[in-house]
Amino acid sequence: MPAGTPLRFPGQQTPKTLMLEFYPQIKWLHIACIIASGTLFALRGLLVQAGRGELAQWAPLRWLSYAIDTTLITAAMMLLTILPRGMFANGWLTTKLVLVVTYVTLGVLAMRRSGSPALRHLSYAAAVLTYITIIGIARAHHPLGWLYLWFA
Repeated sequence: MPAGTPLRFPGQQTPKTLMLEFYPQIKWLHIACIIASGTLFALRGLLVQAGRGELAQWAPLRWLSYAIDTTLITAAMMLLTILPRGMFANGWLTTKLVLVVTYVTLGVLAMRRSGSPALRHLSYAAAVLTYITIIGIARAHHPLGWLYLWFA
């Protein structure tokens, strides 16, 4: 046995195979958090667009958003560690991650108290479209997302 190889007894599972057993539950949690995060963002964004920014920035709503997003990222990292690497070969995950950063940036611009109302409106609309695009990419497991599903 090469140096540094952990000692395993017959029938002992590796940590990765142990995590694989929980794949359905982790994926379900990830999807539930995506829906909750998007819904909460849409609600808070509509409040800002309607001139009720103080309600959108209410501390319990912000904390709920932080909790949902932290759980979402944790579930995503868990899925990333247990799925086979070949699943990401066509670049869909990279595209999705770039769009997640874009979505967060647009969301911050849409929720800011400073800046013009036109910038907030445009940022909110762009963030919602980016969110929908991210879902399409995740569903298709392809960088073209919804376009790939429609034309494939």
